[in-house]
Amino acid sequence: MAQEIERKFLVKGDFKQYADSQEHIVQGFLSSVPERTVRIRIKGDKAYITVKGIGDDAGISRYEWEKEIPVEEANELIKICEPGIIDKVRHYIKNGKRTFEVDEFSGENEGLIVAEIELGDKEEYFDKPEWLGQEVTGDKRYYNSSLVKYPYKNWK
Repeated sequence: MAQEIERKFLVKGDFKQYADSQEHIVQGFLSSVPERTVRIRIKGDKAYITVKGIGDDAGISRYEWEKEIPVEEANELIKICEPGIIDKVRHYIKNGKRTFEVDEFSGENEGLIVAEIELGDKEEYFDKPEWLGQEVTGDKRYYNSSLVKYPYKNWK
């Protein structure tokens, strides 16, 4: 069983100067039920279907399965997704042997910037750059599947 181990943080200050690359991402959810979230994602010129299971108590680790699919099929599946689409630019920032993926949201989630880092295990050490803010790992409000239902613009 594939296991994703990930920590999530808010971003403060200028991070873009450290980015190696970026790409546009559009995604929707065929199912946003926590026990079996099914995501359709178009990332650059590729597309994926991803199934995620429920996470551990800390929200750091959960089941994840992903398969590349043709972009044309992803575009068709996006049309039947639950209401709400995630639109963001992902910036990639190297950090030692790992990479931060910094998502800068637009649309209904404009103003939200979240950094994620995937780790080899829950206890793995990593350097925390100065632009890394408060940790929000396990806070379900920051899950993309939650942001389609309860967009950031409505939090204030």
